Amino acid sequence: MVILKLRHHDEEKEIDFELAYHQSLTLDERIAMLEERKIHFLKQLIDHGHRKPVEIIKRS
Repeated sequence: MVILKLRHHDEEKEIDFELAYHQSLTLDERIAMLEERKIHFLKQLIDHGHRKPVEIIKRS
């Protein structure tokens, strides 16, 4: 793991560092990262009271 160390805040270097990291990942690693984030976001939504909307059921 590589860590970016800067003496002063430099947003451009931070962005370049992030882009280089993401370019170094394989496609499978990128997909796995996206799946982990998706699960994390869904858990956050549930924790904050945003559940799946109620479905409309047709009465017969």
